[in-house]
Amino acid sequence: MHGRWRHIGLALGLLAGLAACDSSKLAPRQTDVPPSARPEGLKPEVPEEAPRRRSLASRDLETYYARVQADLLAQGLLRTDGGGPDTPFTDTMLLRNFERIALAEEYERGAGLRPSRGELGRIKKWKKPVRVAVEFGALVPAAQRVQDSNMVAQYVRRLARVSGHPIAMDSNDTNFHVLFMSEDDKAEIAPRIRALVPDVNPASLKIFDNLPRSIHCLVIAFSETPGGYDYGEAIAVIRSEHPDLLRRSCIHEEMTQGLGLGNDSPQARPSIFNDDDEFALLTTHDEMLLKLLYDPKVTPGMDVDEVRPIVAARAAELMGGPS
Repeated sequence: MHGRWRHIGLALGLLAGLAACDSSKLAPRQTDVPPSARPEGLKPEVPEEAPRRRSLASRDLETYYARVQADLLAQGLLRTDGGGPDTPFTDTMLLRNFERIALAEEYERGAGLRPSRGELGRIKKWKKPVRVAVEFGALVPAAQRVQDSNMVAQYVRRLARVSGHPIAMDSNDTNFHVLFMSEDDKAEIAPRIRALVPDVNPASLKIFDNLPRSIHCLVIAFSETPGGYDYGEAIAVIRSEHPDLLRRSCIHEEMTQGLGLGNDSPQARPSIFNDDDEFALLTTHDEMLLKLLYDPKVTPGMDVDEVRPIVAARAAELMGGPS
């Protein structure tokens, strides 16, 4: 919104400058000839509204995130290979990582960005089909909209294949919204979320009042019933100022977290669910986590004691036998 108001201010300044010229020698001379009558039915011309332009803050963010991506790549981070011989893991490690990522909360429920205390909670996942649609802030370029829409659609197909759960692009009765918004659109984010989820906890929206640039993207998932564990709605917000790989990384992490793999762990490797930024895109390890979560025997609300034997057996199966 800052960009919009600043641009309107410039437009008003220009109009004031033109009005000041009325008494100059460039102003039209008065005449006694009466003006011709306007033909009936002819509508007065309405000046076109000047197009919005991106604010300096948005352009600065774009430059900043380009440097962030370049620095991470220079350090050998943001890998896109999915893991390899240098990142071995066992079924025991997979089980441990599943418990930390699927059962623990990254943030306290309904408390904005306040970190949780790390206790293991209960399984959270979707039972109903997931219908995904994308939305864009007003200043996201047309070419980027096409690119991002294609990236989301491609990833949705992968999530459906890996999880075995019905997940598809569908702009009708959407329940998983992916919003690509710029710094100039941030004042519109909370009202849009409120429109999508009218009974949203106001505390969940406070994080958008002054979102720090260290938060590249985020997702908020809502249960079907208050205090429940089966998801009925999710909204991911991704900064449009990110360069291509960071935007794609945000798509991978936030959409997968919105399916129920909601936490990070410093022990998870190879994984996007680790704050070390080693991997940019969903890895083979992460695909296995998703398979574990969407195993039909794993149901929303299960605690660690209920889910551990199921996941342990399935993890050993995925890894070709217990280690």
